[in-house]
Amino acid sequence: MSQTILKVEGMTCNHCKMRTEKALQAVSGVESVKVDLEAKEAVITGSADRASLVKAVQDAGYTVVE
Repeated sequence: MSQTILKVEGMTCNHCKMRTEKALQAVSGVESVKVDLEAKEAVITGSADRASLVKAVQDAGYTVVE
C-alpha cells in the first residue's frame, strides 16, 4: 500500500474539499483520502496510479501542481 501526495490548486472552501475527496475516492485502488484545504494538498492511500488520481482532480475542476 502506497501513499501519494498531490498539491491541488483552486480549492477555496469546504465544498471544494468534499468534491475533491469524492472524486479521488471514486478512483479504483484508492483506500483513503485526506484533503487539507489550507495546505492545498490531497493525501491518497492505496494502489491507484498517479495519472488516474491527477485526472480525477482535473475532472473535478481543480489543478494538480507538480
